[in-house]
Amino acid sequence: MHVSRDVDGNPSPSPGLVDLFWAFLTVSCSAFGGALPWAQRMIVRNRGWMRPDEFTDVLALCQFLPGPNVVNVAVTVGERFRGLPGAVAALLGLLVLPVSVVSAFAALYGRFGHTEALRGIFAGVAAAAAGVAVAMMAELARPLVRRHPVTAAPVMLVAFIAVGLMRWPVLWVLLALSPISIALAWRSRA
Repeated sequence: MHVSRDVDGNPSPSPGLVDLFWAFLTVSCSAFGGALPWAQRMIVRNRGWMRPDEFTDVLALCQFLPGPNVVNVAVTVGERFRGLPGAVAALLGLLVLPVSVVSAFAALYGRFGHTEALRGIFAGVAAAAAGVAVAMMAELARPLVRRHPVTAAPVMLVAFIAVGLMRWPVLWVLLALSPISIALAWRSRA
């Protein structure tokens, strides 16, 4: 089993199946506008299961994989600590509440989705979600830039320009920048 270390370098206890389920259930209960910031906070700050740089590495892997990033993170973290049962426990914790709530809201939206008031509410929620996403990216970028300031910042900037401003497909940008980023990281270690 992996032994994680807290901020002070002390060993953190390895979470059990119930711990993984409840942690990701807590994440899903808090995750309005995106679960990744809450997952990072729960795993790194609150529980001390991973260091910030470890979480950034896991997230980088999960962003490269198909599917929702937070689902990939839950499965990866659960598997890391408790194997397949841990992956299932974390995934169930993450999905039980949102699936129930979204199903209920979908039924309400089907009935009342045409109203102007509801459209205004969704516009406000979308703005808040965008703010949360920007804050999360800043939080996740911080340890990466601290470890590799010369190589990480330019790659992040190019990715932002390519995807955010030029609207290039994420997959193509990722495929183009991944080998460059790996080469730069490898070169900086030499």
